[in-house]
Amino acid sequence: MLLDAEIKAQLAQYLQMMEGDVLLKVSAGSDDVSRDMLALVDELAAMSSRIKVEHAELERTPSFSVNRIGEDTEVTFAGIPLGHEFTSLVLALLQVSGRAPKVDKKVIDQIRAITDEYRFETYVSLSCHNCPDVVQALNVMSIFNPGISHVMIDGAAFKGEVESKQVMAVPTVFLNGEPFGSGRMSLEEILAKLGSGPDAAELDDKEPYDVLVVGGGPAGSSAAIYAARKGIRTGIIAERFGGQVMDTLAIENFISVKHTEGPKLVASLEEHVKEYGVDIMNLQRAKRLEKKDMIEVELENGAVLKSKTVIISTGARWRNVNVPGEEEFKNKGVAYCAHCDGPLFEGKDVAVIGGGNSGIEAAIDLAGIVNHVTVIEFAPELKADAVLQERLNSLPNVTVVTNAQTTEITGADKVNGISYIDRASSEEHHVELQGVFVQIGLVPNTEWLKDTLERTRFGEIVVDKHGATNLPGVFAAGDCTDSAYKQIIISMGSGATAALGAFDYLIRN
Repeated sequence: MLLDAEIKAQLAQYLQMMEGDVLLKVSAGSDDVSRDMLALVDELAAMSSRIKVEHAELERTPSFSVNRIGEDTEVTFAGIPLGHEFTSLVLALLQVSGRAPKVDKKVIDQIRAITDEYRFETYVSLSCHNCPDVVQALNVMSIFNPGISHVMIDGAAFKGEVESKQVMAVPTVFLNGEPFGSGRMSLEEILAKLGSGPDAAELDDKEPYDVLVVGGGPAGSSAAIYAARKGIRTGIIAERFGGQVMDTLAIENFISVKHTEGPKLVASLEEHVKEYGVDIMNLQRAKRLEKKDMIEVELENGAVLKSKTVIISTGARWRNVNVPGEEEFKNKGVAYCAHCDGPLFEGKDVAVIGGGNSGIEAAIDLAGIVNHVTVIEFAPELKADAVLQERLNSLPNVTVVTNAQTTEITGADKVNGISYIDRASSEEHHVELQGVFVQIGLVPNTEWLKDTLERTRFGEIVVDKHGATNLPGVFAAGDCTDSAYKQIIISMGSGATAALGAFDYLIRN
C-alpha cells in the first residue's frame, strides 16, 4: 500500500466529488518507480468506481495520463506525483472528470481561444513547494484546450533526461522542446508569457481610486483590506500577488498559526481581499509615480491609473552577490531556493553564500541531500541564531569559511566552482563544486521611484509613524520601507497603519 490510512481517508472524500468517469493510461516497466506507480494507480481505482485503468505505451516509462473516456486529455505524470505534487494529481482527477477548477471564466476563455499547438513539459522535484502551481496551471490549460498537452516529469525518476537538458532548477518548463521558463508561474503569468495578457486600454479606462495599493504581498493585502473596509474605492496593483511570500516554505512565527506555508497564506490573503470587492490588477508592474491634481501611477504596459492616495508596498527581493558568473549561471548551478532545487544536486558538492539565518537553514537542508556543503560568510563570524549554528556544527559534511569575499562563480556551460579571497590574509582560494546557493538578504523594490520619494541609502522608503512618505497623499508599508525588521506580521501591521493613515488624509483633505 503506497498511501497511508490518513491520506486515503482524505482522498476518499475528494474522489466522491468526481463528476464523470476518468481513464488512467499507464506505461510501466519493471523498475521500482514503475512498481510504485502501478500500486498508486491500483489504489486509486480501488477507491472509486469512476476511475478506470488501461495499460498503454506512452512517451515516457514510467508515466500515466489522466483522460476523459474516449479522448486523450493530455495530462500526464511521468513519475509518482506524491509529496507536494499529490494535490496536482487529485485536482487533475477532479477536473478531468468534469469538476470546474477555481479559475475565472475570463481566464478559461483565454485558454480556449489559443489556436497554436503547445506541448509543455515541466521538470519538478517532489519536495518543491513552487512546482505544483506551475503543474496545476498547465494541467488546466491541457484540460480546456485540446491543442495543449502537459507532462509533469519528476527529475529524480528521469535523471538522464535532467542531465541531458541541463535542468538545474525546478520548476523548469519546456515548450515544444525549447526552454520556456523557470520558477513559480501562475496560470495568468503563463498566459501573459504566451501573449494573452490584459490590455492596457482596459486599465486606462478605470475610474480614479480613493486608495491605490501598489504591491500585493502581506503589506499590500492588509492595506487593501483596511482601506476597503472604510467603504472607499480601493484598487491593488500586483506584479505577482503574494510577492516573496509565495517562495516561502515553512512559516512558524505567524502569531496564532503554529505552522503554515507561503502559498497557503497567500491564497488566504487573496481570498480575504476579494471579499471586499477590491479591484485586483495582477501581473502589472509600476513604472512611474507622479503627483498632479491626483496621484498618477504609470504601468510598464503604458496604462496610467489615478488615485487620491497611494500606498506603496512593493516589498523586496533576494539580493544578488553581483560577481562574475552569477547571472550567467542562474538556473545552471546558481540557485536561490535550497528546498526547491536541492534535490537536483543530490550527491554533489555545493556552496551557500551567506551566514545569516536563511543561509544556515539552507546549508542544514542541503547537507541531508548533497555530498558536501561549503558555507561562505563575508563577516568574521556567522550571523545566524545560536541554535542554527549548533545544528550546523554537528553535521559532518559542512565546511564553514568566514571572513571570505566571494569573487567569482566559475563554469563553462554550468557551474564548476567558486572563488573567494580570505579577507584577513588576502589569499585567493578556489573550491570545485557543482552548485551555489545565494542567501545574502534583501533589496527593496523601489528603483522605479528614483527621486520621487525620500529613501535611505539602501533604497528603503522613509516613512513616519502613520506610514506617510515625504510626498503628501503617498504612503508606504512593508519590506520596501525603512522599518527595523522585515517580517510578515510586521508588514501586515504596517499595511494597516498606512491604510488608516491614507483614510485620515482623505478625511482632512
